[in-house]
Amino acid sequence: MAGAVYPILPGALAIYLAFFVYGWFFSFASFNVWFWIIQTVIVVALFIADYVVGAWGVKKFGGSRASVIGSTIGIIIGPFVIPAFGLIIGPFLGAFIGELIAGSNASKAAKVGAGSMLGLLSSTVVKIVLQLIMVILFFIWIV
Repeated sequence: MAGAVYPILPGALAIYLAFFVYGWFFSFASFNVWFWIIQTVIVVALFIADYVVGAWGVKKFGGSRASVIGSTIGIIIGPFVIPAFGLIIGPFLGAFIGELIAGSNASKAAKVGAGSMLGLLSSTVVKIVLQLIMVILFFIWIV
């Protein structure tokens, strides 16, 4: 679940791989084809939602391609540069700087930066919900 909040960690893949570990150590008998189809669809949806929802926040507030790229770079680099607050400040600064490079004024760049933060928070909520669904389905299937 830490991967839902910290984007460097592959949370959904770790959960998905945990199903295989469980099967190897205990049994795959509980998992039928529908279990694997549902879980795979959720993992694919997680990856798509992660990028689409983040970019949506930037685009919704009038961001350019440069601000989307900046926001993405900020999400990746921010937590390492500013450990405590980099996950929030990184995408904001990335989108802000990207929008300034694209030629916008500081006011519009700040608005786009806020949109990147909204997109990040929305994406995090979606990831948490979908990962919880994956775990709950796992327990339902093995019981």
